[in-house]
Amino acid sequence: MGDRKRFGDYAADLVLVVGMGVTLYFLANNVLSSFAANLDPEKKKHDQARLKAHENLRRLLKSREDGHNGSGEGEDSDGNIRVSALQGLQPEDLELNEYESMIALEVVPPQDISVGFNDIGGLEHIIDELKEAVIYPLTIPQLYAHASPLLSSPSGVLLYGPPGCGKTMLAKALAHESGASFINLHISTLTEKWYGDSNKMVRAVFSLARKLQPAIIFIDEIDAVLGTRRSGEHEASGMVKAEFMTLWDGLTSSDKSGTPSRIVVLGATNRIHDIDEAILRRMPKKFTVPLPGFEQRRRILQLVLGETKRDDNCDLEYVAKVTDGMSGSDIKEICRDAAMMPMREYVREQHAKGRTPNRVNPAELRGIRTEDFFGRLAAAMMESATDTQTSQGPIISAGDEMSQRRKAYRRQSGAKRPGKSTTGGSSSKSRSHAADVPADNNDEYEDVVDEHDTAQATV
Repeated sequence: MGDRKRFGDYAADLVLVVGMGVTLYFLANNVLSSFAANLDPEKKKHDQARLKAHENLRRLLKSREDGHNGSGEGEDSDGNIRVSALQGLQPEDLELNEYESMIALEVVPPQDISVGFNDIGGLEHIIDELKEAVIYPLTIPQLYAHASPLLSSPSGVLLYGPPGCGKTMLAKALAHESGASFINLHISTLTEKWYGDSNKMVRAVFSLARKLQPAIIFIDEIDAVLGTRRSGEHEASGMVKAEFMTLWDGLTSSDKSGTPSRIVVLGATNRIHDIDEAILRRMPKKFTVPLPGFEQRRRILQLVLGETKRDDNCDLEYVAKVTDGMSGSDIKEICRDAAMMPMREYVREQHAKGRTPNRVNPAELRGIRTEDFFGRLAAAMMESATDTQTSQGPIISAGDEMSQRRKAYRRQSGAKRPGKSTTGGSSSKSRSHAADVPADNNDEYEDVVDEHDTAQATV
């Protein structure tokens, strides 16, 4: 009996000690965890990132559900096949770790992108190939599943060319038209102060893309992130590039069945020679986005000025001729400057009458005229475009360049000066560059315009 009593006392003491130990453990764990969380300087940042990430993913999931029509294929209002009808996200896919939550901040739902292929002036040959080689294999793989394993989307696509020619716009349109998960990756997102965290962020990019596939990872100015590796390069930068390439096209780039992941890395750059050769090898599809030609410039002008009031004699073909050498971004800026000319005149007229304009009636503003495109901004841009195209020859001022382009165009096309009729006594419509200038003064007016452009460029 005495032994049993002592054994019972020992057991009771053991249970008491174990219970107190477990209680102290959970108490200390909760207290220390909350205390450490309060000491974390980035706790608030991570909490906000987690909330925004779940909101982005919720909207992405909703966009896919809205595009589902029950037939296995989804189409938008234009009849384009959308990825919304493909495999939807599973609830467990939304379980993100800390690093994936940070990357999820870069996810852009397709409905937030307002740019489509129809909003791009020209580049039809690139758009058609992007649809056939990227969008269809990426979003509707069942069409190619029984044909050949080679009929899959490329692992990488590179858009390169001069600045301002529409590379980023093409990327936006690609994300919008395909409906794929679009991860707009920024350099600052991958840059972390703690050693090794940048590699974990890179791993999170691809793990999140696999959960959201089909997915497009877009890196603008990719040469700054994945440039050529050098012997004197910082260790952390080299590790990030190695991690990126391993996850992109390494042993873990396919699933367990060997099926390639439906993930496309889309890059844009104007410095293709600065990109690492191993990165270029992983981007088999390369598209040159050059400076726009005449038809492309005319299309850009029509798109940019689509809803802008224009004068009856506004000659867009003439403007498209003299803007040779300008990028699409430059053309948009001179259109913006030209649209300001009627507003400036209106404000000056109101000030001359002693009035302070508070509201503007659009009916009181005149339409844009051809000469509005030849202001100071256009002259400066034309000078820049001329400098980039020619490396030799005499220096020509912007005003002289614009004037020479107008005169050369008229000589080549046989066009008369504004206000004069065409040959053969025809009364066909003549496109004037200034509707309020009498026809008798056209010669004098042309010289004044040329002198005005030269003076504007030298101010």
